[in-house]
Amino acid sequence: MTDLPAPLVSTEWLASHLGEKDLAIIDGSWRMPGCGMASDDYRKRHIPGAVFFDIDAIADKSTDLPHMLPPPEDFAAAVGAMGIGDGDRVVVYDDQGLFSAARVWWTFKAMGHESVAVLNGGLKKWLAENRPVTDEATHPAPKTFHAELIPWRVADAAELRAGLKEGACVLDARPEGRFHGKDAEPRPGLRSGHMPGANNLPAASLIAQDGTLKPPEALKKIFAAVGVRDGARVITSCGSGVTAAILSLALEAIGRTAHGLYDGSWAEWGDERNDPALFPVEAGVR
Repeated sequence: MTDLPAPLVSTEWLASHLGEKDLAIIDGSWRMPGCGMASDDYRKRHIPGAVFFDIDAIADKSTDLPHMLPPPEDFAAAVGAMGIGDGDRVVVYDDQGLFSAARVWWTFKAMGHESVAVLNGGLKKWLAENRPVTDEATHPAPKTFHAELIPWRVADAAELRAGLKEGACVLDARPEGRFHGKDAEPRPGLRSGHMPGANNLPAASLIAQDGTLKPPEALKKIFAAVGVRDGARVITSCGSGVTAAILSLALEAIGRTAHGLYDGSWAEWGDERNDPALFPVEAGVR
């Protein structure tokens, strides 16, 4: 078995390992509400052997917050039914280059599965290189998968609140206009602005034009510019925990592991029903 060059694999690497029995390929494409169903596009074309991971379905059903981490036993049952087992190497991609695949990658990591990577450039780069796709359904045999939550990879509102007081670097991956409260949130019922003390690092700023993650040296400079210091814990956030995972993936790509993702993100923190003393919001440019 060839080791998985995590956290990113190239299209060349994946093409040369297609069909290997212990290699699971996942299409983790996702759409914002009202933008159609990614599963429809998956059925039309996907990398041979890929199964579809529904971010909204494989989620905690006990909350009305969007696509929160599911209980480990639910995650294990879902991915086992998809033909993914404990010893499998997992490669995740999405059809936008680098977007929601990072969320699926982070979910596997949070559930204790270390052998997982994101296809750098995703289906966008794969297609640009005229690599094979298919509309044939994938029906893998079920496998046994065990999941165990890794607590430090996940942050809740209490930890984020404490982190802001204790000097953790909180990075918000939303676009600048939403962070500063100039642009409305895409989900109803949310306040505009950001957590006091958070820094804005739009996820798009980490991605090159071809949909790949920028090189490590460029990423290091970007993170340093927003206050990421050696050894300090970083907490990533965004609108609902999807693009925050791009920041987490980029941190992993430069060798930083002291980071957690605020799963509730702005969908929780920005809720207009919240007590503003517990969930303060700041707008405008500091």
